[in-house]
Amino acid sequence: MQTRFTAEQLTDSATRDSERNLRACVHCGFCLSTCPTYSLLGNELDSPRGRIYLIKDMLEHDRPATHEVALHVDRCLSCLSCQTTCPSGVHYQHLIDHAREHVEKTYDRPLIDKALRAILAWILPYPGRFRPVLQAARFFRPLGRFTSGRLAAMLELAPARLPKQEAGARQTFYPAEGKAHARVALLTGCAQRVIAPEINNATIRLLTRHGVDVVVPGASGCCGAIVHHIGKADQARELALAAIRTWTEELDSGGLDAIVVNTSGCGTEIKDYGHMFRDDEVWAEPAQRISGLARDITEFAAGLGIKSSVGAGLTVAYHSACSLQHGQKVTAQPKALLAAAGFAVRDVPEGHLCCGSAGTYNLLQPEIADQLRERKLANIARVAPDIIAAGNIGCITQLAGGTGTPVVHTVELLDWATGGPLPEALARKGYENEIPSMGLGEAS
Repeated sequence: MQTRFTAEQLTDSATRDSERNLRACVHCGFCLSTCPTYSLLGNELDSPRGRIYLIKDMLEHDRPATHEVALHVDRCLSCLSCQTTCPSGVHYQHLIDHAREHVEKTYDRPLIDKALRAILAWILPYPGRFRPVLQAARFFRPLGRFTSGRLAAMLELAPARLPKQEAGARQTFYPAEGKAHARVALLTGCAQRVIAPEINNATIRLLTRHGVDVVVPGASGCCGAIVHHIGKADQARELALAAIRTWTEELDSGGLDAIVVNTSGCGTEIKDYGHMFRDDEVWAEPAQRISGLARDITEFAAGLGIKSSVGAGLTVAYHSACSLQHGQKVTAQPKALLAAAGFAVRDVPEGHLCCGSAGTYNLLQPEIADQLRERKLANIARVAPDIIAAGNIGCITQLAGGTGTPVVHTVELLDWATGGPLPEALARKGYENEIPSMGLGEAS
C-alpha cells in the first residue's frame, strides 16, 4: 500500500511502525475470510482491510478520529486472526493498538460511552475495586432480563457467586515438591484473581508437583492489557511498568527461568512489552528481558512430562483462545498436554474465530459478542464434549454464560489429572473426583 507520511510525521516511532505495516498490506483480502466481524456484518469497513484504509487516512492526515473511524475500530475484537492469515506479514496488533490510542485521544465520544470506558478502566485492573462491584452486581443480576444492551451484558456476566477473597498481597513462595529444577514467577492477574482464583491455585499445584519453585510477587498486579485494548495507552504503560519493576527485582535477586502466565490475553500483552517500551532509555532493555521470559502455562508445562489416565473416557472440546493461537502462536501444546493427561481432545470447527469475549468487548459490543458466542457454542456442540477447556478467563466466562457444559481452564484439568482436586465446574455437574485431593498447602 502506498503511503504519504511526511518526514516530520515519521519522526514518531509509532507512526513509523504503522507506516511500515500499512506499506506491507497488498490489499489481497485474505483477512476477510477469517475476520469474525466481517463474517457477521458483511461490511468491508468491519474487516481488517477496511479498517486499514480508515486508519491510513486518519494517521496520514494527522486528524482527529471521526465517528465512522471510531465505530469500526471499536468493533474490532483484536483477535488477530487476520495477523495469522496475512501472507504479507502485516503486524495488525501494533497497527490497531496505535489506532485505538489515536481514537481515544482525539475522538469526542458520547458522554455515556466515555463514562463507561472510564469506569471500566478504573475498576477492572484493580481487584480491590472489582470485587465489591461484583458483590453489588450480584443483587441486581436478576434484573438483567428486564434490561438490554450494555447494562444487560454486565449483569449477565456478573457471577452468581464469588469465591472467597484471597489473602492480602504479599511476597509468596511455593517450594517444589522434591528437588527443584526450575524457578518461575506467576502472574496472578487482576480480574481472574477475583472471579476464578482456583486457576492460580491449580497452576501452583501443577508446577510445584512437577519440581518447580513458584514465586508470586505481592506487588504484581494487572499487566495493562485490559486498558490497552480500549486505547488507554498511558494507563497501560503505567501498569506494565509496575509489573516490569516487580519482576526485574525478582529476576535480579533470585533468578527466574520463566514468568508463567495463565491468562492468554495477559501473555500476549507481556510478550509485547519490548515493543511497548522500545523508546524508553531506562526500561527498554528490562522490558525486552521480561518479554523474553514470558511463557503461557501450557508452553512451560509442555516440558514437565505430564502423564495421567484420569481423563480416560472424557471428551474435551479445546477452545483455542485468540490471544493464545493468534497472539502467541501457541496451538499444539495445550492439546498435547490434555491428550497426555488421558482426555480425548476434539478441535472445535471454525476454531480460528473469536468467542466474543476479547477483554471488555462483550461489555462494550454485547450484540456482536452474543452472536459470536452462539456461533462458537454451536460449533462446540458439534463435537459433543463432556467438558470445554480454554486458556483464558475471559473466554471461560463468556462461554459458560451460554452453555450447560462445564467450562474450565486447561490447567485445572491438568492439575486434576496429576493429583489435584476436581475442578469446581465439574463438581457442580456431578463428576467424581477419582484422584485424591491435593490442597495448595501453606506458603513458606
